[in-house]
Amino acid sequence: MTSPPIAILHAPGTNRDTDAAIALEMAGGATEIVHINQLLAGERRLRDYAMLVLPGGFSYGDDLGAGKLWAVRLLHDLGAPLHEFADSGKPIIGICNGFQVLVKAGMLPGVLPEVGSQRSEAAMQHATLTRNASAHFECRWVYLEPNPANRSPWLSGLDRIHCPVAHGEGNFRMRDEASLQALRDANLTAFTYVDASGDPGGYPVNPNGSVVDIAGITSAAGNILGLMPHPEDHILPLQHPARDGGARGQTGLKLFQNGVAFARQA
Repeated sequence: MTSPPIAILHAPGTNRDTDAAIALEMAGGATEIVHINQLLAGERRLRDYAMLVLPGGFSYGDDLGAGKLWAVRLLHDLGAPLHEFADSGKPIIGICNGFQVLVKAGMLPGVLPEVGSQRSEAAMQHATLTRNASAHFECRWVYLEPNPANRSPWLSGLDRIHCPVAHGEGNFRMRDEASLQALRDANLTAFTYVDASGDPGGYPVNPNGSVVDIAGITSAAGNILGLMPHPEDHILPLQHPARDGGARGQTGLKLFQNGVAFARQA
């Protein structure tokens, strides 16, 4: 079985590159951490990869808002190849800071279905990730419930995931109720925050105050996934804080296996 080539994009301040690489290597992919400057210099080309990963961290120091400068840099200097990659149907995943980048670059949720009598425009006018409702950095373990109505290959056969969050600006908001309803009607919600029993709840079940407990979303085509939590940091039982108490399962590995299988077919 082939190992699809996967680009894990690095920018100044990203720090979860290796975590993502380990998860995807375990899932069967062949990863390469690619610095954005390598793309700008023509040393690497996005089209040569089967998957693109935007990992977590604090790109460009989160100046002007989390993920904003990286989003601007990508659109300004690599907009054409980035959109070509997305339009080809190849899988893209943005985790934490990477999710913030995809939203602020307008790639998530993408163009929504009709809102009222007008077709909506770029997602950057409809969605954002802003400061946590708690007004401080949140670092804790959370439960993620996959949306069974979302048909993205990323979510195929997924069960509940238990993994950490680590962010200060993970509060997902939509511009207005019409946009939120369009997002939900199109089943673009990928994950919601729940408790250990699968029930929604306030803080700390929802660690950041995201509207309707949204932890991640996909594009309408299903090839682009963004989420705030870090499933790449729970792929082995030994990573669980209660491992000595016998805690097992609910890892994020299946998510990355789905992504690798998707990349083989795209």
